[in-house]
Amino acid sequence: MTDIHDALERADQETFTREPPKTLKGRINFLLKQLKTTKAVAQEIGVSQRSVERYRTGERKKPPKDIAAKIDAAVRTRWQPQVRKRRRKQAATSTGITVETRARFGYTAPIGTTDDGRFRRLTVHLPASYAQRLFDARDTGASDQQMREIIAAGFKEVYFQDGGGRAMGLSQVEINDIDYLDLDF
Repeated sequence: MTDIHDALERADQETFTREPPKTLKGRINFLLKQLKTTKAVAQEIGVSQRSVERYRTGERKKPPKDIAAKIDAAVRTRWQPQVRKRRRKQAATSTGITVETRARFGYTAPIGTTDDGRFRRLTVHLPASYAQRLFDARDTGASDQQMREIIAAGFKEVYFQDGGGRAMGLSQVEINDIDYLDLDF
């Protein structure tokens, strides 16, 4: 995955109203409800069908760490889809999205001003329209670069130009060298 896709997934998971199942047996049973067959669950987590049956019955209680991580990821990606959908819709229509990042920002500015990129740590609340653009881009399989451009456009408008109050000659903002990026909606 990419920085922004991962950040969107983490933000999605922070919207849970209940925790996903904690036990291995509970997680496997949840996946069985979602995927319908032990074969499908086995393919999802990368084990044999028989291993899934052992996990389900409690015959095996401790999967290897990499398999346990795959089980956890598979459960979290399918947990509470309606809650996630409701929060995304709210962010895209009214509340917007908050981006916290430490990255190198470069920009194109008029002659006589500095356009040297430098690391900045920013926390900026972007309007709902940018949240909608990000969700749409993720749903259509946009690349990390395309999603960076959406966030950079939001930073240009909200942070660098302060909604039209300054830096009007600034024509383009780029996000490079992301140290970390976190989203909240």
